[in-house]
Amino acid sequence: MADERGARARTRRAILDAAIRRLADTPNCALSEIADDAGVGRTTLHRYFPERADLIDAVRVESVERMRAATARARLGEGSALEALERLASSYLDEGDLLTYLFFHAEFADEAFWEQLEHEDETLITTITRGQASGELDASFRPDWISNVLFSLLYSALSSVREGTLTRGEASRLIGATLRGGVAARPTASPR
Repeated sequence: MADERGARARTRRAILDAAIRRLADTPNCALSEIADDAGVGRTTLHRYFPERADLIDAVRVESVERMRAATARARLGEGSALEALERLASSYLDEGDLLTYLFFHAEFADEAFWEQLEHEDETLITTITRGQASGELDASFRPDWISNVLFSLLYSALSSVREGTLTRGEASRLIGATLRGGVAARPTASPR
């Protein structure tokens, strides 16, 4: 019985992973394409998700879980705030297909969807505020501005990676360099 549950969980996971990959490229792809990518038959896909809407609902739930997990992996409370922001960007880039789908195609990624990630947003703002209080991040920027800059950089990075003009590693490096050059506090000149 445990093996059967494990096999069901693996099949469900394979379908969701394939759906996210395929939807990031082709939002109105056929369910048969998702089934093929998952290595299952269309009948099997329909056993797990009888209608397309059921699969999209599951992707929505999966999206929230993955975004929460990516934020947790970044360990925003550890180390310097700037390092934490770079870890978050890297962790989110690891979810490239998911973020591409959310940024560019997901019809469910409305205000109500993003509200489910409010805790993650608050954690990010706390990290930014901590960096500003320590003098590491420029305090003349509002914390929500810095957060928006980070997500704009992610958007640009994902676009470039998908277009093939940057590798994921290059995109991560450029995000870090842009954060360091843009929102990091500038050293003050010592008086003579």
